[in-house]
Amino acid sequence: MKRIGILTSGGDAPGMNACIRAAVRTALANDLAVAGIRRGYTGLIEGDAVPLDRAAIRNTIHLGGTILETSRSQDFYTKEGRLRAAAAIERMGLDGVVLIGGDGTFHGASLLAADADTVALVGVPGSIDNDVYGTDYCIGFDTAANCAVEAVDRIRDTARSHERLFFIEVMGRTAGFLALESGIAGGAEELVIPEEELSVARMSEHIREGFTIGKKSAIVVVAEGKTPGVSFQIAREVREHLDLDSRVVVLGHLQRGGPPTLRDRVLGSLLGVAAVEALLEGRSGCMVGEAGGALACTPLEETWREKKSLNENLRRIFAILSG
Repeated sequence: MKRIGILTSGGDAPGMNACIRAAVRTALANDLAVAGIRRGYTGLIEGDAVPLDRAAIRNTIHLGGTILETSRSQDFYTKEGRLRAAAAIERMGLDGVVLIGGDGTFHGASLLAADADTVALVGVPGSIDNDVYGTDYCIGFDTAANCAVEAVDRIRDTARSHERLFFIEVMGRTAGFLALESGIAGGAEELVIPEEELSVARMSEHIREGFTIGKKSAIVVVAEGKTPGVSFQIAREVREHLDLDSRVVVLGHLQRGGPPTLRDRVLGSLLGVAAVEALLEGRSGCMVGEAGGALACTPLEETWREKKSLNENLRRIFAILSG
């Protein structure tokens, strides 16, 4: 192996730059040349790459977003697009590619390997949703969760001052990892996640009981699900049961930006090194992750075919603490 490529695909996640930096430094330490593929699979199809050396990654570990930029490429989900990507890989002379992204990124990589198995592919999980199977935590999740908790803390101050009910909507697509952990850390009274059926009547009664015993505020953390902005509908339905002043706050893309936390910088660094070392060991078609405190290598196909489950103990804890 003489030359590798690195790309970031799908949604950006804080800590991706730490991962890029670690992968580049590890490659250079092993006498590998590195190409940074810009704009994810869109750039791969177009052969849009820049050389990455120590100067290119200097002072990047603290930056949010991704210095390589990213995209969601519809062309890559066509066989023609993937064959163009395979041809570009050959033109660039790449022996391996490190792919940093989520389940969509790894689905695309699996399709690429099936159509044109011309290069070694190793994935690194980067997603604030934390919904990738094969790793306990994804790069970016910790930063996004801390952002959500800070928002809950700030909103709690004004909610208490006005004796209000607030619905705080966080990202997460069809998974409740962000909502669950930020709900626990923020002391939320209620949680709305895709993994549980919503009962507006039960939620309303629980909130009413809290105010009856002297609470001055209530926070409901809502996972966006498939429909961002769903909190407004839930708030309208709750108002039919409760005569309380309520507000909705949608955090949206605020959760993606800003400097990565210590945890995401360390995780990004750990997995960036592990990805390049996996390529050097001759591995391909896998994702490096962290499970149970140890490095794990999961087949790419499993990362998007298998559904990652919420931590049942955390769900139990939330039920106790919010009662």
